[in-house]
Amino acid sequence: MARNRYMVGLVFLTFFVMSLLTNILGPIVPDIISSFHVSLTAAGFLAFAFFIAYGVMSIPAGFLVERFTEKPVMILAFLVGALGSLSFALFPQYRVAIVSLFVIGAGMATLQVAVNPLLRVAGGEEHYAFNSTLAQLVFGSASFISPRIYSYLVLNLNGVSSGQNVALRVLGRLTPAGLPWASMYWIFAASALLMVMVISLFGFPRVQHTDEESAGSWDMYRSLARQRVVWMYFIAMFAYVGCEQGTADWISKFLYQYHGFDPHTTGATAVSWFWGLLTAGCSIGMLLLKIFDSRKVLIGAGVGALFCLSAALFGPANVSVIAFPAVGLFTSVMWPIVISLALNSVAEHHGSFSGILSTAVVGGAVVPVIIGSIGDHLGLRAGCAFLYVTFGFVLSVGFWAKPLITNATISLKKVSAEAPV
Repeated sequence: MARNRYMVGLVFLTFFVMSLLTNILGPIVPDIISSFHVSLTAAGFLAFAFFIAYGVMSIPAGFLVERFTEKPVMILAFLVGALGSLSFALFPQYRVAIVSLFVIGAGMATLQVAVNPLLRVAGGEEHYAFNSTLAQLVFGSASFISPRIYSYLVLNLNGVSSGQNVALRVLGRLTPAGLPWASMYWIFAASALLMVMVISLFGFPRVQHTDEESAGSWDMYRSLARQRVVWMYFIAMFAYVGCEQGTADWISKFLYQYHGFDPHTTGATAVSWFWGLLTAGCSIGMLLLKIFDSRKVLIGAGVGALFCLSAALFGPANVSVIAFPAVGLFTSVMWPIVISLALNSVAEHHGSFSGILSTAVVGGAVVPVIIGSIGDHLGLRAGCAFLYVTFGFVLSVGFWAKPLITNATISLKKVSAEAPV
């Protein structure tokens, strides 16, 4: 039992480091544009490189885990992440950044496939729902912290003095004077290598994959690909990840361009709160899903997200800086609801369907590029307006979804009737 508790802790730590590496793109976009003198479209291709790797690796990673087991695959994934981080830390150039982010994305996608079954076995199936939710909170906490680490480094690496702490002095020597934000990649590399050493010390339990976790056969994928509902949910997941990344990646640049907010302070803080509220919203969503049909919750979340997006894009500075993070609050329930509706809408091959849905994270690759491309021609506000399309499609799921099984809810009337007088 002690080993299992330690293993659950290791999985939580893995989620934390994964998030630390995954959600830093938003705050650094303004720096990338100014440091490398690239267009909005070119900046969008950074997110494209990262999330296209997720799409490419999601299904192959499942076969890797089934062939080699979790421990060696996790070690390999973190080594790949460290290699990607070091390549940019040593050679901070735009072209290297594209390759670096693709490599990091491939490693993180592989990790995501490996750790979920491990969490179920290490913590016990009876605690899996709770542990899985807690893991998402851990993941979200790193998303909240990561932009703040970036802000701290950028503000303190300029003019590093001997009186500052050892870490800052070392990073100051390693990082080019004009690119203090690139120091984040040294942090990423060190974190990934530390995880390799930590994982090497653990003895892993044997994992028997459930139908939902199994990669499945190619015949199963072909069978699912012939079903219209599978493609509809693929598009919905594509749109959702596009909403999430398309918002987060451009918040800081938008606030700087239209309202003059410093991307190193106010911009980074807004991105941090976007992820923070997205995480906090999960708890509110769990409560709502016990009371209302998930489709109604999804419709309400979609309307709320569109309202906040409108306020962020067209409101004054003091409204925009609050409304952008608020989008994250309404976005928080979309992922679990769409996933559950999707899996509850097919009768078999849930593991293979999960793999197909995982590849839909390429939405996080495509949508930021579309926003950047429109932004180069019509302005970033017009580019961000493309999010009305993606949020609109996610909202539409609440109207056309017809799951075979609906979410269990508590009848408030029944609870009231049964309550003691």
